[in-house]
Amino acid sequence: MFGALQKGRFDPWITRGAIDAWLVVISAPVALLLVPWPDGRGALILAGAVAIHFLYKVTVALAYQRAAYTVVYPVIRGTGPVVTVLAASVLFQEHFTPAQWLGVACLSGAMGLLALRNLAVDPQARAGIGAGMAWAVAGGLMVALYTVYDAWGIRQSADPFTFLAWFFFVTALDFPLLALWRIRRYGMPVRARGLVWRGLAGALIAWVSFGGVMLATRLDKVGEAAVLRETSTVFAALIGWFILGETVGKRRLILMALIALGAVIVELGA
Repeated sequence: MFGALQKGRFDPWITRGAIDAWLVVISAPVALLLVPWPDGRGALILAGAVAIHFLYKVTVALAYQRAAYTVVYPVIRGTGPVVTVLAASVLFQEHFTPAQWLGVACLSGAMGLLALRNLAVDPQARAGIGAGMAWAVAGGLMVALYTVYDAWGIRQSADPFTFLAWFFFVTALDFPLLALWRIRRYGMPVRARGLVWRGLAGALIAWVSFGGVMLATRLDKVGEAAVLRETSTVFAALIGWFILGETVGKRRLILMALIALGAVIVELGA
């Protein structure tokens, strides 16, 4: 859902800037006035998060800019779980059972097939597909990196809500500035009022969904939380088809069902 908001009909860089601007507005009063300020170690952890999430946002914006949303988004989200589970097994000693690995294969494989199917039925999506897919894979690797790093970071904080308040504040400072630069260079997109409301919706979704995932990685296994999060691809595909006007068919519905089945297998196979 968050990805669909960023892609939309506006420049993905400016849309992400609008989302992050609202994240700053929402998070700043909480971070600056209601929770403790981070100590030296906490500030270093947040600085690392800023760098990692900036690279993630850049790769995703480039993927959205180069290729169709329904092609690159499943690749981004499908690459992340496999790498995240492998990294979590090394860093957090969280090991998946064979049944859970079957679920990961089902989910990530269905995502890859979904991207290929979307590409096959939409000839226009083939424009810029090489660069788009390359950035999508890079985005998926960044998803794995930030998932593991954020899980480690929130576990270092005595109060996870303090960490979340500062996290959403500091990691959202960069793209509003980048969006302003693009507006000055390329001009403001039409119907800017819609962009403002899209940004507010994205910020609220980020706080609830992304914040919830980060809390889950503190309380439970990082790999399982990462896999379950990727069921959002099903909702993103529905948004892409019914709101963004992209087409749907029986084969893609079957693949979406396999994505959900993979998440169920991971949960039951623990």
